[in-house]
Amino acid sequence: VAAYFLRLESEIKFYFSDILSVSLILIPFKVLFIFTFGHVRRSWQYSSIKDLINLGKTVSLFTGLYFAGVLIIRDVLFVPLSIPIIEGLLAITVLGGLRFLVRIVYKEKIRNRGDFSKNKRVIIAGAGDAGTMIAREMLRHTEAGMIPVAFVDDSVAKWNQNLMGIPIAGRTAEMRIVAKKYKADELIIAMPSESGDVVRRLVELARKADLTHKTIPGLYDLISGKISINELRDVDVEDLLRRKPVSLDTQKIQSYVKGKKVLVTGAGGSIGSEIVRQISKFDPCCIILLGRGENSIHNIVREMDVLFPEVHIHIKIADVRDFNTMNQIFEEVHPDVIFHAAAHKHVPLMEENPSQAIFNNVGGTRNLTNLALEYGVEYFVNISTDKAVNPTSIMGASKRISEYIVQNAAQVADNDQVFVSVRFGNVLGSRGSVIPIFKNQIIKGGPVTVTDPEMIRYFMTIPEASQLVLQAGALAQNGAVFVLDMGDPVKIVDMARDLIRLSGLKPDEDIKIEFTGIREGEKLYEELLTAEEGTSMTQFEKIMVAKKSGLPKNFTQKLDDLFKVAEQGDKFVIKELIQLLVPTYQRINNEKAS
Repeated sequence: VAAYFLRLESEIKFYFSDILSVSLILIPFKVLFIFTFGHVRRSWQYSSIKDLINLGKTVSLFTGLYFAGVLIIRDVLFVPLSIPIIEGLLAITVLGGLRFLVRIVYKEKIRNRGDFSKNKRVIIAGAGDAGTMIAREMLRHTEAGMIPVAFVDDSVAKWNQNLMGIPIAGRTAEMRIVAKKYKADELIIAMPSESGDVVRRLVELARKADLTHKTIPGLYDLISGKISINELRDVDVEDLLRRKPVSLDTQKIQSYVKGKKVLVTGAGGSIGSEIVRQISKFDPCCIILLGRGENSIHNIVREMDVLFPEVHIHIKIADVRDFNTMNQIFEEVHPDVIFHAAAHKHVPLMEENPSQAIFNNVGGTRNLTNLALEYGVEYFVNISTDKAVNPTSIMGASKRISEYIVQNAAQVADNDQVFVSVRFGNVLGSRGSVIPIFKNQIIKGGPVTVTDPEMIRYFMTIPEASQLVLQAGALAQNGAVFVLDMGDPVKIVDMARDLIRLSGLKPDEDIKIEFTGIREGEKLYEELLTAEEGTSMTQFEKIMVAKKSGLPKNFTQKLDDLFKVAEQGDKFVIKELIQLLVPTYQRINNEKAS
């Protein structure tokens, strides 16, 4: 009727009977279209641009059919050719407008619900996709008690704009001014891809502006791509050490994982379990979870059941030192790819129990490489450590020998087999990591104990390390020792001070820091390469390959001798034989003093 009125104006009174007839014909068809295309099942209060596009498609299809019908019946009924077009434009305008009007009214109703005086006024650092999603979540879920009042962003192009009615008030450096102007209480750092230096600077600016601060997870944790208020958390030291995300060649990883039977040793550990999670994304045939700790394996199995129910898993509670059991497992499942993450890694404990380091780290690796050669495993990736370089500890030396074992296997492997080691430093949040120890000490009121004020270490997040391990395996350079770019080393005492500040306390005032002295087997700093190695670049900027230095002379015989003395348990003789296998091994600290 409206379309006729716009077309005919005052002449409409001469065509009432035609208009009534056309309306009675069209209304059932319109109802049919609305139900067929599901527009009655869409919630108006959450209407989106996508809903408007779908509505436009439905109206356009109807208008096209209407126009074709007019060409057929125009001799019977008076229907100008412009009527279907005008009617279609009116339908989109009215139906779309109604939906968005309901959405606006609903949002205003939500905004006005509750006592806003009790809500936190929030500044969001980062006016990108993540910041926009967080702001939208806050506006939608006012029960969370957070109101976005302003954005800050260092992109000049965004200044003085508005997102969802929220002003982009200026640069991050103007935090104190913006906080005062908008009477803000809290800062949300919505920059998941920024480096730790940027996060550190924002935390410091928030402190100066007297704002509490939270962040969203980093890109490694945002698997689903959805950001919600529930995922906001306190800034942690991992955020301060965060680096730019790794760019992976997922096709190359998938090429050697997809459809394969993948064995992960130490699958319940920090690195092993994360490798299992990462592998699950690349459609393996199955994953064999192998570990000797039933509780840790049980935990990763339960997690897999929830996150990756489609992935078929085998559970093997076994010890890599037990050759017979390993042989039975290989005979049963015939793995195609192995990620060897099982190892003893605590330096002081292995200094006290050197035989166990030899049996587990060295013996377990020898068992697995021998079986991998026998059963035709395609890829064998050994997880190593920066402590294997110029080692001063039994643990580090045992991992260096395990690298030699993998190199030795590579020399006798078939052309279609690849044996590599991947070397990296400390992993944030792993078992035995210094961070949980520091946190526990802070909760108890201190002191926080650091071995030496000059001690520095390389750090990497668990997901980053695991992803790079998968990528290094895809490079398929048989016999290589890959070295991961660990970024800049971090002073342990600086990390302790950051943790104290993030806990809302002042280092050296509220929480004391005590220096306890270097423990046996430790050194002030770790290296990623021996003097004779050096590196060459790979196609990935964060993965380098150490130049091959060759195996020690009579390697196999010396290895057999090492196991014999390990069975006798004489610490001094074990260290002497380690020295023959790893000439760069240095015995320091307590032993040197004696």
